[in-house]
Formats: sequence, structure tokens, C-alpha cells
Amino acid sequence: MPDKVAFQGINGANSEIAIFQHYNGQKVKTEPLSELNELFEALRTQKVTYALVPVENSSAGAVMGAYELLMDYDFRIQAEVILHVHHALMVVPGTKFEDIQGVQSHPQALAQCERYLQQNSWKPIRWYDTAGAAKDLAANKPANTAALATTKAAELYGLEVLAEQVEDIPFNYTRFLLLGIDDPNPGEYNKTSVVFATRNRPSALYDCLGEFASRGLNLTKIESRPRRNRPWEPIFFVDFEGHWQEPNCQDALTRLLQRASFVKMLGSYPAVKTDTVGI
Repeated sequence: MPDKVAFQGINGANSEIAIFQHYNGQKVKTEPLSELNELFEALRTQKVTYALVPVENSSAGAVMGAYELLMDYDFRIQAEVILHVHHALMVVPGTKFEDIQGVQSHPQALAQCERYLQQNSWKPIRWYDTAGAAKDLAANKPANTAALATTKAAELYGLEVLAEQVEDIPFNYTRFLLLGIDDPNPGEYNKTSVVFATRNRPSALYDCLGEFASRGLNLTKIESRPRRNRPWEPIFFVDFEGHWQEPNCQDALTRLLQRASFVKMLGSYPAVKTDTVGI
């Protein structure tokens, strides 16, 4: 049976396009769900094989809520997926460009097209999902309103595309993590993701990160988030190049366990070399 992969949104969303990109022609069944936490619950109850979760965008930053859910559930990252995101301006057929007064879409999409909206004096209207904004526009036909979504969404819901690739920054990428139950096999190029908290003393973070630097391990990301059960004590999400089975990675993680007050492994997984996707 083909893999069943949950994603947030409805058919035609960028997350679904990222799934098809990752499977690259292989058979896959997609499962659209409304909220991020529903993806994690669907995976926990094994209603799906995997869940694809957006974690950050190259221009709009981290996806709120994703990191907290990675902390709350004990899943393993299976792979990294990076999608070159394009937004199209679409309307109910017959609506003209000069008729538009407001544009509805997901907050991330609105942020990625902020300058374009301002140049045209259009009011941004926050919606739960990009494809959902397109579907609801087609169903409800609100006056003087457009949507930002994928061209696939316009095709699915019978909307007319007035402009393509309207994102402010051409190099607009969203990073997704494919989550599953078991550890994946290593790939040609791998990353490892961990989350940790430091002890409350001078140089604590410096000492923890030094364990990676002293072994020549390249950090590709560090993100601090509030620790919900301990106010004003942050936790740090770190990605580094390498697989935990490699000796230098094992050494770094062993020393991190000794230096940090808390460590959680999120996974070692096949990752994307940014030069292969034009970044």
C-alpha cells in the first residue's frame, strides 16, 4: 500500500505540493487536516504513515506552534523537504484587478507578499490556509476580494489567476519535516536535530555549542523558544550536519548530555543540500 501522509490544509496547499515533490512520482495518499496538532494526533494513533510539518520559511521565519508540538510528541524526523514557494493572485472569474480591495490567505503567505499588497493598497485578510482561502473564495464569492494560493488551488477550485509569483522575495522557500515513528535509514547527506536546555550559569550555552564546534560539526540552525514549564528559561532547537551514528556526532551528543540540563533527540535523517535547490 502507498504511504499515507497527513498535512495541514486542504488539497492544493503548499504542504501537499511538498509531499508530491518529496515522493517524486511514487504513489502516495495525502490526508488533509485542519490544524497542526491534528497531524501529530493522526500519526500517534497510526491513522497515517507520516506527517509533513512546516517549520520555517526563508522570509517569514518560524511557523508558530510547530516546535512546541515537536517537544510534546516522541516522533522521529524521517526527512527534510524544502519547497520553493510561489504565490498566485486569484479571483472569482469576472473579477478585475482594479476591483480588488482585500486579499485573503494564510498569515505566512500574507507576510511573504506584504510589499506587493501594500503597493496595491489591498487589505490583508488572515485565513486558516492558502488553499482554504481559494476554496472559500470560490464558494462564497465575496465582493472585491482575491486570494493568494497555489496555481494548483486555482485549478482545483475554478478560480482565475491574475498574477503569478507575486511573493516579495524570489528566493522564497519553506522547510518541512517529514515525521514518523521509527528511525529512517541514513542518506547521502544527513542532518541531526536536537532540542536542549542549558544550566543556569555563565557560558552554559557557549559550552554546549562548543561541543559541536570542537568536533568540526556545522550547525545549520539554532532557534530558541520559551520553556513552557519554566518561565524565562529558553530551550534551543539545533540542527547540525551529520548522522548520530558517526563517531564525532556521538561524541558531541554524549558531551551535550553531560553539559545540558535537558536533551531530546528529534532525529537523524536525509536532508537537502541547499545548493541543489538553488538556495
